[in-house]
Amino acid sequence: MLSQAFELLSSMPMSYFWMVLGVVVGIVFGAIPGLSATMAIAIFLPVTYSLSPVEGMACLIGLFVGGISGGLISAVLLNMPGTPSSVATCFDGNPMAINGQADKALGAGILFSFFGTVFGNIALVFIAPLLASIALKFGPHEYFAVTFFSMSLIITLASDSLLKGMLSGLLGFIFAMVGLDPIEASARFTLDLRVIRSGFNVLTVLIGLYAVAEVLNNCEKPDDTASAHLLADVKMRGMGITLKEALSQGVNCIRSAFIGLVIGILPGIGGGTSNIVAYTVAKNQSKHPDRFGKGELAGVVAPESSNNAGIGGAMIPLLTLGIPGDTTTAMLLGGLMIHGISPGPLIFETHGSLMYAIFVLLALSSLTMLVTEFFGLKLFIKVLKVPKYYLLPIIVVLCGVGAFGLNSRVFDVGSVLFFGLVGYLLSKCGYPLPPLILGFILEPILELNLRRGLTSSMGNFLDFFTRPIAGSILIFTLFFITYSLYKVLRTRLPSGQNG
Repeated sequence: MLSQAFELLSSMPMSYFWMVLGVVVGIVFGAIPGLSATMAIAIFLPVTYSLSPVEGMACLIGLFVGGISGGLISAVLLNMPGTPSSVATCFDGNPMAINGQADKALGAGILFSFFGTVFGNIALVFIAPLLASIALKFGPHEYFAVTFFSMSLIITLASDSLLKGMLSGLLGFIFAMVGLDPIEASARFTLDLRVIRSGFNVLTVLIGLYAVAEVLNNCEKPDDTASAHLLADVKMRGMGITLKEALSQGVNCIRSAFIGLVIGILPGIGGGTSNIVAYTVAKNQSKHPDRFGKGELAGVVAPESSNNAGIGGAMIPLLTLGIPGDTTTAMLLGGLMIHGISPGPLIFETHGSLMYAIFVLLALSSLTMLVTEFFGLKLFIKVLKVPKYYLLPIIVVLCGVGAFGLNSRVFDVGSVLFFGLVGYLLSKCGYPLPPLILGFILEPILELNLRRGLTSSMGNFLDFFTRPIAGSILIFTLFFITYSLYKVLRTRLPSGQNG
């Protein structure tokens, strides 16, 4: 099949051009806060109408790979995640840049983005049927259990104060509940305003909390140009990261890639969750968890390995079951259907050559992404030389354009500004933002599957524990919460930090 895939690609040499173009454009879209891989694919989808199926998928896959990886650039250099999949990269990537290690943070992010993509692609090729069959067994009870476990990670993300972390997560829950009820479609917390009935888009929340809030924080320091020039004068040392440093992150990379792969397979959760989960697991497993958030290399490796491995993970249910794992693969599903290809269990029999061509294109796109970003590394660092009075207004405008482009609504632009103010005030009061983001992303999944599960079991909550997969995950989660609370209280009570 692989030989037939290469023959198919060789017969259409323009496929490589569209793939490279897709990767480059995807990196640009991923690097600009407010834009995303999903938006890049949405814009280019009409372009693929006139292309062959192979050329069209080459372009869309390039956009997918480049868009997911490109988010690390603005996350490291500007502390603004270009995509939801790069939120956790900000936690240690930007502190590394401030500490004079921008080259190391970018180099590690790019290198392990490549490894994560390769890991996900290998899984897609060899174990897609097995993993898809496992995901097929997941019902509302199992999705609730997985999401509940993800919510328990707020304890780890709670920073210096457990109480503030929990309150931040609760605030994320509250914002996520604004809009229409997921089951009954009744309006909640909308203040009788029709424009709020659709709720807040996750991208507007992320853009506001990180990009706009960061702009407001920088506006407080108009004369802080010395640090900007200090960062801009970073000298590139090879690829930014040494072989010894890369090898030391091997276990972290594989563990995080596996997390991204598994979460990528589960429809509706996606890279916005997996990068935070991988980050918190890396922090829990570290011998020096106190270094995280201050410029720890493992804090960059974990989210970047995870979110890129999720590319292959999200493709598994898309190709084998016809179920998109996230909004980006939903766009890819549209791209396949445009060319008369219906994903499902029989797709390898009806379009075998094209499927293996997609595997090859994923591998080539990841290699193209690696080369493109490494050659552009010095150029990316030069972004820091742009004076704030030029850079910050441009960022705000791009954030507004990106928000408006989501649904062509002025309301989304206002939402970005609102959440920017919320993020600014929370940071001033010492409340961590990651729990809020995790709560906002997971609340709809948690609520929907809880209510579906209770409906199917006639209100009997014990069914969540009697089902083997869901029960095992919930019991493990309860043990994890108990241990985490004990660990937090044991380390903080002696010093008087009982918050």
